[in-house]
Amino acid sequence: MAVIELSQANLDETINNNEIVIIDFWAPWCGPCIQFAPTFKEISEKVDGVTFAKVNTEDEQELGAQFQIRSIPTLMIFRDGIGIFSQPGSMSGKDLEDLLEKAKSIDMDEVRKELEDQKQT
Repeated sequence: MAVIELSQANLDETINNNEIVIIDFWAPWCGPCIQFAPTFKEISEKVDGVTFAKVNTEDEQELGAQFQIRSIPTLMIFRDGIGIFSQPGSMSGKDLEDLLEKAKSIDMDEVRKELEDQKQT
C-alpha cells in the first residue's frame, strides 16, 4: 500500500475512516528520519490492514504542534480513531511489524471502557 502524505486537510478523514493508521512525523533535514523512511515504506508494502501516513513537520507545523511532537522521527498509531501509541525514534522493520501486530490485537472495547472510566473520575 502506498504511504499517504497527511495534511490538515486530510488528517481527520484518514484517522476516522481507517481502522489502523500509523503516522511517521518527520522533516527533510532530519538524518534519522531519512534513514527510517525506506523501512517505513517497506513495511507499508508488507503489512495489510494498516494505513501508513507521513507528516512533514516542516510543511505541517500546525499538525506537529497539535500532536505535541517534540522529537522526530515520532511514530503514532491510531485505531478506531483513538491514539494508542506514540513514541519518538525510529525502529527496525521487525520491531515495526511486531508493534503493528500488537496494535491489531488490542481489545478496543476495553480501551474505550478505560477512556470512559477516566472521564468519570
